[in-house]
Amino acid sequence: MKPISLDKRIIFALDVETATEARQWVKKLEPQIKFFKVGLQLFLAGGFEMVDWILKRDCEVMLDLKFFDVPQTVASAVKQVDGRGVSFTTVHGNDAILRAAAEARQGVKILAVTVLTSLDQGDLNDLGFQCHPEELVLSRARRALAVGCDGVVSSGLEAPRLRSELGENFLVVVPGVRPVENRTDDQKRVVTVRDAFQNGADYVVIGRPLKQAADPLKMAAEMQEQIREVLENTGKV
Repeated sequence: MKPISLDKRIIFALDVETATEARQWVKKLEPQIKFFKVGLQLFLAGGFEMVDWILKRDCEVMLDLKFFDVPQTVASAVKQVDGRGVSFTTVHGNDAILRAAAEARQGVKILAVTVLTSLDQGDLNDLGFQCHPEELVLSRARRALAVGCDGVVSSGLEAPRLRSELGENFLVVVPGVRPVENRTDDQKRVVTVRDAFQNGADYVVIGRPLKQAADPLKMAAEMQEQIREVLENTGKV
């Protein structure tokens, strides 16, 4: 059982070009959402100053830089993140890279990237992976947990099998969450908010559906109500 407050179940993706725009979104959404993702685009624009600003507003940060380098370099990168108050950071790579990240951490939780939600079977074939996305996600998740990672980033489509075969004692963070009527962007393996939590997600990462909403706060509240209903029905609150 993971004690996660409802206002932190949705991680808003601050995938914007400037720190100024990011601050505007945090101020707009923080009455409803208290967890924000800082990815590569925003980090290059705002750096740790942006991260610190969010944390000082009593919100959490997922630093999504997908560290992928030789193990020693990744370990050094994780050490740079530790002690800054960041909740999650993401790592991509083989067992040695993931193990180095897990062993280097002190407080930050390490999330292993499995298969990007912008990739489908055709993309995996192009990359030389002759297997179904679900099999690749399960394999990568199993190995990540074995070397000490705290959880995984995975499509909600694969979450049920992760839970059934690997249990509940790790975090599943699901990106690529879309309302039913919004399936026209670069995300291919997507689920709705309700589906994500029914399938076993602990958190969902949402960006464009909220940014494009006529009333982002209202939509966030509606999503959180769906999450609450699922968690209550499944006995997870």
